[in-house]
Amino acid sequence: MCKECGCGLGGGDVKIGGHSHDHGHDHHYDDGHDHSHDDSHASHSHQHGQIVSINRSLLEKNDRLAERNRGFFRAKKLLVLNVVSSPGSGKTTFIRETAAKLAGKLRLGVIVGDLATDNDAAQLRKAGIPVVQITTGTVCHLDAEMVSKATSQLDLDKLDVLVIENVGNLVCPADYDLGEDLRVVLLSVTEGEDKPLKYPPMFHSAHVAVVTKSDMAAAAGFNRDLALGNLKRVSHHARVFELSAKTGDGMKAWLDFLVQQRETASK
Repeated sequence: MCKECGCGLGGGDVKIGGHSHDHGHDHHYDDGHDHSHDDSHASHSHQHGQIVSINRSLLEKNDRLAERNRGFFRAKKLLVLNVVSSPGSGKTTFIRETAAKLAGKLRLGVIVGDLATDNDAAQLRKAGIPVVQITTGTVCHLDAEMVSKATSQLDLDKLDVLVIENVGNLVCPADYDLGEDLRVVLLSVTEGEDKPLKYPPMFHSAHVAVVTKSDMAAAAGFNRDLALGNLKRVSHHARVFELSAKTGDGMKAWLDFLVQQRETASK
């Protein structure tokens, strides 16, 4: 899927907190066609067999690292969120306001993933939130290894909740477990009601779905019933919240949910 959504082919440097790390795997994907019927494509088919094996191996490695992360986070009694969405859904504002409104109750730290710039991390840091930036370059998702390296730059003993702000992308992050407790997918009212139907793997994999920018629903012509119906169809198991981080409307239910989830994680 990475080649469809812009993920760089080949390895490259990933910057974590200003330090470069080699992203130690290539992104190659099978085109889904069977070439074995034609001798002229024999080497091509053999190559594709290798590619499928490589992909499986990479995801298996990531899953192992994710389980290691999960065990480490649980030992620290952390509640870990993997926040995913398309670009512009309001992830950073949502996280910033969540941290601000939980001040005195829960201590939040954030790992931010972006292809380029540290604008989101700078915004969170300005608000007094401990944050580590992962600049992925051409890689369109975070993986468990990147998260593991980033956590070494946070004092996890001083945190109750770790929020991972994934790269803005509704495709590849669906395949990568980071060791989180909850995957939280955002759907802004400005994106259209059919996003869950267009990107079912992401929405189906989420434990929580948050409809954001609710203050703009009328101006955007947002069809609430249709959107919620689509979410129920694809994310039928997910807890759904509707809110505006900007106005604070609907935030209390979300914050109460986090406090309850953190209590469960700390036992």
